[in-house]
Amino acid sequence: MAGTITEKILSQHIVEGKPEMGQEVALRIDNTLTQDATGTMAYLQFEAIGIDRVKTEFSVSFVDHNTLQSDFKNADDHRYLQSVAQRYGLYFSKPGNGICHQLFLERFAKPGNTLIGSDSHTPTAGGIGSFAMGAGGLDVACAMAGAPFRIKYPKIVGVKLTGKLNDWVSAKDVILEVLRRIDVKGGVGKVLEYFGDGVKTLSVPDRATITNMGTETGCTTSIFPSDEITKQFLEAQERGADWKELIPDANAQYDEVIEINLSELEPMIALPHSPGNVKKVKEVGMINVDQVAMGSCTNSSLRDLKVVAQALKGKTIANNLHLTISPGSRQVVEHLMESGEMRYIVQAGARIMENACGACIGMGCAPSSAATSVRTFNRNFKGRSGTADADVYLASPEVAVATAITGVLTDPRELGEYPKIEMPEKFFVNDNMTLKPLVENEANKIEILRGPNIKPLPSFEPIGNVLEGNVLLKVEDNITTDHIMPAGAKILPLRSNIPEISKYVFEAVDPEFYNKAKNNNGGFIIGGDNYGQGSSREHAALAPKYLGVKAVITKSFARIHLANLVNFGIIPLTFVNSEDYDNINESDKLELVIGDLTGEVTMLNKTKDKEIKLTHTLSKLDAEILKAGGKLPWIKKTLK
Repeated sequence: MAGTITEKILSQHIVEGKPEMGQEVALRIDNTLTQDATGTMAYLQFEAIGIDRVKTEFSVSFVDHNTLQSDFKNADDHRYLQSVAQRYGLYFSKPGNGICHQLFLERFAKPGNTLIGSDSHTPTAGGIGSFAMGAGGLDVACAMAGAPFRIKYPKIVGVKLTGKLNDWVSAKDVILEVLRRIDVKGGVGKVLEYFGDGVKTLSVPDRATITNMGTETGCTTSIFPSDEITKQFLEAQERGADWKELIPDANAQYDEVIEINLSELEPMIALPHSPGNVKKVKEVGMINVDQVAMGSCTNSSLRDLKVVAQALKGKTIANNLHLTISPGSRQVVEHLMESGEMRYIVQAGARIMENACGACIGMGCAPSSAATSVRTFNRNFKGRSGTADADVYLASPEVAVATAITGVLTDPRELGEYPKIEMPEKFFVNDNMTLKPLVENEANKIEILRGPNIKPLPSFEPIGNVLEGNVLLKVEDNITTDHIMPAGAKILPLRSNIPEISKYVFEAVDPEFYNKAKNNNGGFIIGGDNYGQGSSREHAALAPKYLGVKAVITKSFARIHLANLVNFGIIPLTFVNSEDYDNINESDKLELVIGDLTGEVTMLNKTKDKEIKLTHTLSKLDAEILKAGGKLPWIKKTLK
């Protein structure tokens, strides 16, 4: 039977359900990854499940987010994470080793494997042919305990690439073009599978840039074939044994096809404050820029930074801005040092930051007030940079380096001849900062180390048939998890302390939300379309649950956040008629008759004496998990 790459991988991993679009299927998960901002909670949950050792083929715990250690909190979390990895049989990547997605691509990702990670940009591994998905930390904890991961069987969209990228145009421009066409919710319920002759012109790092930022379309994942280019990359990483060919059959049928001629693409840029707000650089014009930041899991590969280094050779950055560079891994840094190209970057005036996420999550490098920042990152949500009134633009390394040189937003083609770079035939392989899993008899002797900021998990009671309360907040379309649960240097260190971090829920939207929730003993949130887009952070569900939020009622949800709401016992409901969104105001008193959540839900707005019909996409299992009070009490009972 002819098949797409997606069909081939899923057919080998479905353990329950039928491969029919929109139907729930349960997948066997080969690998998991976590990072430290979400990992502490994921491992607290794994401990609570009561399994003695991870049951995946392998799992990896990375430290790359909370590396700005202004007090003991982050350092304590890292100590906890290392001891948990040693105790339960995980690989552990120490602070300074690099960004989780770049490292996983270099050292761990396998074509044909399934992967879930407690970070929404886990689909980066799709660049090597892995079926990789972002998920909440609790879903990752359950997968490590041996439970399958459930998704709705996706619509498979073939993205046909033809032609070849011109000089000064790169992989970032490809995914920006995809976003220009389908925006930030056009990928919901879909897999973006790349095929066509143009695929052969893209390296594995190029492909990974595209699959990484495919997350911003809302898709389940993005994936490329595993071909001779993939084989060459893995052999250069001394992992040739991990390669296997994985390509679509010649007569594979896609549910939808998007065609992109790479030869016709131009340098692109996403304008504030959405990755989907995309235009050609030449259309935007020469705006003044205060900061340029390069790196993140999207564009911190050796290929990207070699282009930057060669473009900067013999030049000095503009006087009116500053430039920061965050390499993706120690391997990238070592090669830049060996080739002498790191010198070009330093001599030009760039600030060399840690091999970590840093500025992308507001962990340092915040722009000045009302600044314009051009970044090679994947998100430009308002306030995410750490500066509420900054304008953040997303662009390729080529656009970013041209802008750093000129001081204004610049089409890089104006710089003249494209820099020639030489990629190594073999990469420097040094895994001394990645601790291997201990054998079981040694692992059982490890003491798990907890600092005072690591608090026990809150417990939640089963949900009744009728819910009552007030509307605590009404928000518009495209509310992100950054709106719900901010990141940044002040808040990220509290990720293992739910009572403290809950004080910042919706802080940027309504600074009084915490007090409203406490004074009203919880209540309801009303939202527009695509509620919960962005990060996989489960704290955007867990902290509201801690504050007593009972249900979120919207026009539509983003995939990962909807799953997180179910996991923590907050009922995700949608309007049968979206116009009813206008019939609810903040502070209205609501009564919901939810029953067993197998059909429509009736809501009475007591304040307006109006009945409103609600619906949901919950499976029978979702309903069972919700009624139990969340996935943790349910999984503990199930796995016994």
